[in-house]
Amino acid sequence: MHKIDVHPDAVLETLLAKNPRSDKAEKLRRLHVICARHNSQVQALRDFTLASIGRLCKSHGLFKTERTLYNAGSEDYCLLINAWAAFSGPTSVKVTGREPKLPPEHQYLLKIDDHALRGIMQSVIAQRDKYKQQLNILKTQTRIEIDQRPRGAVIGDDNATKLFKGLKEKLTNSERDALCHAISQDFLEDRGWQIGSDGEIYSDNGTLLFYPGFATGIKKVLEESQSD
Repeated sequence: MHKIDVHPDAVLETLLAKNPRSDKAEKLRRLHVICARHNSQVQALRDFTLASIGRLCKSHGLFKTERTLYNAGSEDYCLLINAWAAFSGPTSVKVTGREPKLPPEHQYLLKIDDHALRGIMQSVIAQRDKYKQQLNILKTQTRIEIDQRPRGAVIGDDNATKLFKGLKEKLTNSERDALCHAISQDFLEDRGWQIGSDGEIYSDNGTLLFYPGFATGIKKVLEESQSD
């Protein structure tokens, strides 16, 4: 039995083509380099289990803990590791301990024996399904409002004053602390979340958790509630 023909480079390119968040894209590239170096070792030393690669990633400062690869948002990392494991050849391949699960409607992909090729097809189909879902959501919008006001503009000074005055009077110290914690860097990093340029919050796998304006809105409320 020989190595598979699909190179992990192709798997990486497919994963990057999904346009993940910049920090995740960088982690995928660094993981790719780590796996490539690991693959250059003597065959007897190659071990592509999640535990082994997890230790390597931690030692290189890629992940905080060895268990990161077992998190729900690490499917793409596992897919890349599986591709390297298969490419490395049957004499060194070990079960990684976790292969990205296929949704029921994608079970037909199991007919593809080549794990790397199956991974590429899974990524392409997942991206297609994502676009179809977004398109269907747009189709349900019978009315779309486009806000052309400059960023940071308010509806009216009087309305804004009344709004923030009310917030200042109603927010307690514990409520302010809770809001500060919700958008703190430590809280977000512990969960692998990121704040986007427009105040939106994304998960580690690029899923939109809170819409644009969430973090910036909280910051404005906190600033105004603490002002004299």
